[in-house]
Amino acid sequence: MATTRNATAHWEGSLMEGAGTVSLDSSGLGTYDVTWASRAEDPAGRTSPEELIAAAHSTCFSMALSHGLAQAGNPPESIDTSAAVTFQPGEGITGIVLTVRASVPGLSAEEFTTAAENAKTNCPVSKALTGTTITLDAALA
Repeated sequence: MATTRNATAHWEGSLMEGAGTVSLDSSGLGTYDVTWASRAEDPAGRTSPEELIAAAHSTCFSMALSHGLAQAGNPPESIDTSAAVTFQPGEGITGIVLTVRASVPGLSAEEFTTAAENAKTNCPVSKALTGTTITLDAALA
């Protein structure tokens, strides 16, 4: 069954001087402040589109990796993934680095790397970000 999730952004003013909010509508988890400065300079308690993409990507990748490992008979004990999304003003998103450390009993480092590469390629968020360079740093904990 397909699902649809919703978020809403509100912006007032010009790009450089303006400010806005983003609301996570589907979950109701909150409304967060955004500004150009939080995107291109210092977050200072505000979020950015890139941080939200990083959150989505690290979560999606972890879920895909967990599923792939379990399907192969090696369910993980834990997976910790961070995503670093680089934004260059004037160019856009220039790259994403996924860093994953996991505890997977009975799995070799080579098998883990293969599973992580597969998750990177096939998680829905990675697929949505096709055209962006995604780098993976994967290791067993």
